[in-house]
Amino acid sequence: MSLVAAAVLLAGCSGPQQAGPGWTAQPATTGSATSGTATSGSAASGPGDSASAAPGTASAAPDAAGSSPASASATPGEPRAAATAASWKTFSDPAKSVSFDLPSDWIAQSVPPEEGVLPGGLKVDVKKPDGTFVAALRTGLPPSSPDCPDDARHPYTVISSVPFDLAAQGGAGTIPPRMVYRVIQGYRYFGSYGITNLVGGTDGRACELRNVVRGPDGKGDLSFGDLVGLKAFAPDEKVAPAQAFDTLAQAAQYVNDSSDFANVQRMLMSLKVKN
Repeated sequence: MSLVAAAVLLAGCSGPQQAGPGWTAQPATTGSATSGTATSGSAASGPGDSASAAPGTASAAPDAAGSSPASASATPGEPRAAATAASWKTFSDPAKSVSFDLPSDWIAQSVPPEEGVLPGGLKVDVKKPDGTFVAALRTGLPPSSPDCPDDARHPYTVISSVPFDLAAQGGAGTIPPRMVYRVIQGYRYFGSYGITNLVGGTDGRACELRNVVRGPDGKGDLSFGDLVGLKAFAPDEKVAPAQAFDTLAQAAQYVNDSSDFANVQRMLMSLKVKN
């Protein structure tokens, strides 16, 4: 499929749609997002990955990682972050193979994919009007299972995990797709959002958290998020577009209170992929 970046800036974006009901990042629980008491390993280990929740609310049970969401959250009855964009539009690539909704003032632009993608693979960057990068949709990614020695694994915490429907997903070894926000511990707590149908790691530790949906055989994987994979960065490495926090409570507060995150959540969960 031919991709011409200049010709598809905002191409395939339909007219504005009025914003739907507010989307909460995760249900209110006890505890305070500003308490600062969350520490490494504070998320309890869970037994499995079968929990589910209605779209727009995060599951309080274990997700793909086998770790419960961080306990730091807003108290019951407090206002929740909502998708505050006044209107929304729909992006679709020229071949109509993928589509997703985004705020009407955000920019979706098809760009040349990285080397090594499968035939027909594409990449779509999403940015704010000022050029700030939000997320990238990538398709046709070669399946990858990087080695992860025990001494390279880092503790991680699932802040939010929301199941949603996505037609194009893999078979053996996958779980139902989820939109997740996860944090991995290095010299700081590094956070990333994306969609996945892969288990994050074992015993709450991982080398890299993959924001990847394993596709059917021969179709390749897809990724929709700020990073394809989140790791614990070294002090001399560039962190962006991942976020860095001093505490898990700060990460939970971002998920619970940020309208930016609520808009991203709605966008990522609106993804439709043609089989």
